[in-house]
Amino acid sequence: MAQTALQPVKKSPPWWRTLPDDFYCQSDGTELDSEYPLQVYGTAVMDRIMRTGLSLMISGTILPQLLKGNGLARERKWMDFYSNLAEQRDVEQVFIAPPAVDITEHKIGAFGYKPKDIPAVELQFESPFTPLNPELTDSYLSYSRNRTARAQYWAHPDGPRPTLIFVHGVVESWYGFNSLFFSLRWFYDNGYDIVLMTQPFHGDRAERCHPFSGYGLFAGGFSQLNEGMLQAVSDTRVIVNHLIQRGAPHVGISGLSLGGYISSVMAVVEPRLAFCIPNSPLVAPVDTMRGWAPTGSMMDLVCKRTGLSPLDLRRGLAIHSPLSYQPKLDPDRVMIIGGAGDRFTPPRFVRLLHAHWPESHLHWFPGNHLVHIGQREYLKLMRRFMDSHCQDC
Repeated sequence: MAQTALQPVKKSPPWWRTLPDDFYCQSDGTELDSEYPLQVYGTAVMDRIMRTGLSLMISGTILPQLLKGNGLARERKWMDFYSNLAEQRDVEQVFIAPPAVDITEHKIGAFGYKPKDIPAVELQFESPFTPLNPELTDSYLSYSRNRTARAQYWAHPDGPRPTLIFVHGVVESWYGFNSLFFSLRWFYDNGYDIVLMTQPFHGDRAERCHPFSGYGLFAGGFSQLNEGMLQAVSDTRVIVNHLIQRGAPHVGISGLSLGGYISSVMAVVEPRLAFCIPNSPLVAPVDTMRGWAPTGSMMDLVCKRTGLSPLDLRRGLAIHSPLSYQPKLDPDRVMIIGGAGDRFTPPRFVRLLHAHWPESHLHWFPGNHLVHIGQREYLKLMRRFMDSHCQDC
C-alpha cells in the first residue's frame, strides 16, 4: 500500500494580519472599571495628558530624520528588509545568541545612584551586538557611548542568590527612580540579588549631545528603533549568561512599559529564566503609537509620503514583538501586570499578550502607567510568584 505523503504544517496567520486596523482606537475595559471607577477613569485622564508630552518628544525626534534627504525612501527600503524577516517568524535568525564577553565591575561614580548599605557595583561590557540590517552597521555603531553596556548589580556578600533583572521604561532610566518605584530594596532584603539594566541609548549610554535619555532609539527612524530593541535583548542575554556562570541559582526578569516589552521578548528567547513579569508591557508599537497624539498624525504622514500602509509599518516592527513568536519559557512562569487606567499601554494590548500566551497569569491594578494604585498588593503577589519558581527541586 502506498504511503500517504506528509503534508507540511501550515502556520497560523501572523498577528499583524489578523489584528483589526482600528485596534488602536478600540475601547478598553477591565473587571476593575465598575469596582474602582474614580481610580480607573481619573488616572486614565492623567495618562492621556502625560502621554501627549512623550508623544511630542518621539514625533519631534523621528519626523525630522525621515523628512531630510532621502530618509523616507531609505526607510521604505529598510522596512521591507525587516518585514521579510518578520514573515519567516524564525526567532533564532532574528535574536542571534550573543557570544561570550568579558564583564567588568566598577565602583559607582560620585554622582551615580547607590543604594544605602548595599554592596552595589556597576557592570560594564562591550556590547557584542551588530545590527541585523548590514546597511545600518556603520551609522548604528557610530554611537560610541551606546556600545558600552551598563547595569547596576546589588549582590549579597555571602554569594550569588536568586536574581531579579529589572528593565526600565523609555526615557526614565535613572536607577534611583526605578529602585524606589518598584521597592527593589524590599526584594533585596528578602533574599534576591538585583540587576538594573540600562537600555540602549539611555542614561550613560546616551551621547552627550542627546537632549533626553532614550533619544537615540528614535533618532534614526523606525529602523534604528528596531535595532535598538534587538540590542536591548542581546545585552540582557549577556547579563543572564554572566549571572548563571557566576552561580546564581535562578534568574528572572521584570520591567515596566518598554522594559515590560523587553521582558516579554526575553520569554521567547531565553528558556533558562525562572520567571518573567512584564508590567504594563508594550506589545504592538505601531498600534500603540497610532492611538497617541501627535504620534498618530506623524505616522499617517510617513505612510502617505512612503506609500507604506499602517499594516506595512506594523509588520516592519513585528520583528521584535513578543506576539510574533511562541515563548520558550513555560507560560506558567509568566505573570503579566496591567493598569486598568493605563492609556500609555492600554488594557487591550495587555490582554493581547495574555491571549497570545493563554496559560500565563494576569493581574490588574486600578491605576495608570505611573500611578500604581494597589501596588503593595501586586508587589507581594510578585514575590510569591518569584519564590514559587525559585525553589530548588
